[in-house]
Amino acid sequence: MNTDAIFETEDPDIYLIKTTAPGPSGSLPFTAEFLADRPSGNVFAWTHNTGMGWSPKALGNPEFLILSTQGGIRQPDGKPTALGFHTGHWEVGLLMEEAAREITACGGIPFAGFCSDPCDGRSMGTLGMLDSLAYRNDAAVIFRRLIRSLPTRHGVMGIATCDKGLPAMMMALAGCPDLPSLLVPGGVTLLSEEGENMAKVQTIGARFVHGDISLQQAAEAGCRSCGSPGGGCQFLGTAGTSQVVSEGLGMTLPHAALMPSGSNIWKDTARRSARSLMELAKAGRCMGHILSQGSIENALAVHAAFGGSTNLVMHLPAIAHAAGLAQPDVNDWQRVNREVPRIVDVLPNGPHGFATVQVFLAGGVPEVMLHLRALDRLDLDAATVTGNSVGQHLNWWETSERRRRLRDKLHQLDGIDPDDVIMSPERARERGLTSTVTFPTGNLAPEGSVVKSTAIDPSKVDSEGVFLHEGPARVFTSEESAIAAIKTTGENRVRAGDIMVLIGIGPMGCGMPETFQLTSSLRYLSFGKHVTLLTDGRFSGVSTGACIGHVSPEALAGGPIAKVTDGDRIRVRIDCRNLTGTLDYLAPGEATPGLRAERILSERQPLPDLRQHPLLPDDTRLWSVLQNASGGSWRGCVFDVDRIDQLIQLGLEAEKTKQCTGLNESLRV
Repeated sequence: MNTDAIFETEDPDIYLIKTTAPGPSGSLPFTAEFLADRPSGNVFAWTHNTGMGWSPKALGNPEFLILSTQGGIRQPDGKPTALGFHTGHWEVGLLMEEAAREITACGGIPFAGFCSDPCDGRSMGTLGMLDSLAYRNDAAVIFRRLIRSLPTRHGVMGIATCDKGLPAMMMALAGCPDLPSLLVPGGVTLLSEEGENMAKVQTIGARFVHGDISLQQAAEAGCRSCGSPGGGCQFLGTAGTSQVVSEGLGMTLPHAALMPSGSNIWKDTARRSARSLMELAKAGRCMGHILSQGSIENALAVHAAFGGSTNLVMHLPAIAHAAGLAQPDVNDWQRVNREVPRIVDVLPNGPHGFATVQVFLAGGVPEVMLHLRALDRLDLDAATVTGNSVGQHLNWWETSERRRRLRDKLHQLDGIDPDDVIMSPERARERGLTSTVTFPTGNLAPEGSVVKSTAIDPSKVDSEGVFLHEGPARVFTSEESAIAAIKTTGENRVRAGDIMVLIGIGPMGCGMPETFQLTSSLRYLSFGKHVTLLTDGRFSGVSTGACIGHVSPEALAGGPIAKVTDGDRIRVRIDCRNLTGTLDYLAPGEATPGLRAERILSERQPLPDLRQHPLLPDDTRLWSVLQNASGGSWRGCVFDVDRIDQLIQLGLEAEKTKQCTGLNESLRV
């Protein structure tokens, strides 16, 4: 190593050092009452404000905090000085700037804070995925701590986009019920004119290994997928679904979800959101006035109509928990998905699979809500951050110029009929759209599981809407071994007809990472539709095919799935219309699962190589313990402080009793 360039420099200006400089000019607009009554922190804060360059004349105006998940260092011309983790947080700083300028113009003082977020796509299949879900809770805590650390704020705006950062921001705002606040979704990436969408491009490794694409094709596809530098993915994965759910909850302005990142309409939404936040503060309307059980019910209905990510089964209960509301459970998800038809044709679902920005132009959440209103599936009196109800929003949207012009724009730009993207229930039924989520049970999932049944390949579903696969189990105790078996063309390869069983990757095993690299590979490989995947882990919001996750209890919690061995006969049956299903082990000679199968499973021991991930960070282990004590993934992987405190106290009492018993025994001896 050449240390000369490290220890010394050729720049002589480094020695132009001063120890004093003129302070800000002017004087602070203190009053006698202010100095006498306010805490020292409020007084000292004004000194900081002028030190950072704010005019002392403007101090005393209402202060508003803008929080975001911004990442990277972006030059004014858009070029990177330092890259962010993903496009989703690359441009959200522009939204912050628009909102801040609007707050200033309206007589407020803007503050900004940041807690960046990871990219699930970047960390997929790597050790980084062990921290993905755990990050969500940590970020929500950090956002709430930042909010409380500016005690003079009159309101808070949250700006976020992607899989964990956006749910974390919603949890943070919901957890501050006594504060005026709202959310600005960070938008979506444009389609590339030449490249594959961002879901398909993540499968180039598996497709190359199997000879489906050449090295040159893989290189070009990997380069050309992003049509714009900012925004969440072009498909309705967890990021896009979280955006539409946030609007369904009433936490955003109407028609805010899925905006094209970097566009004028995107920036305009930030400015109007700033005005709305200041009006909320003037009216004293807080997030606790907005979120309600009606809001949760509306969000469930919007999720079902869009055919959203199964990850919201964890995120929506977590938001409800933060707001102090009843958490939707499996019965709620089943009920709503049976009652609400899927009416949106968006990637990764079909039949066509339009991009998220095209869904936005077709009318987005308000357009979907018009159809839900006609079905009497909305609480129209639910409040929103505009101060108006959901019903009032829809009355405006139905005759608005915005609706007419944007739907016309979709036809002009892409030749797409907006009614083919967001359909009436009758049209959706004619096109073969089915409801989204099914929760199979059975002797391998006595506490349930979840599958995006609408994404199963239609050719594998019979005329009655039933998917049935009976085949040999291929058992894997790590994601690495599972993806290796998919990619290989050797003897150990996964074959058509196999039922892959991936265990030990639930919350207790390794932080419940997403296994998108498995599900996406199966979707885009020629034999993939003939393979079923069962796991106690979870999938990306773009999961497709017969991929069943959240199998409970998880293997490391003693679930029967821990006892499946290679070659076992497994039967998977999913009724995509009635939204019922079963996952069962079949004993030798059994035509249907019975008592003998249950007895065999009960007598078996878990697989000997089943264990917690050896590199699981202590941070995630702590998260795992706390969320498990709070009810696990079906209750949103939250931290239920009362429950955790109760269990700790019971443990301390038990330990104390044990110590006293041991002392008494020693005294008797």
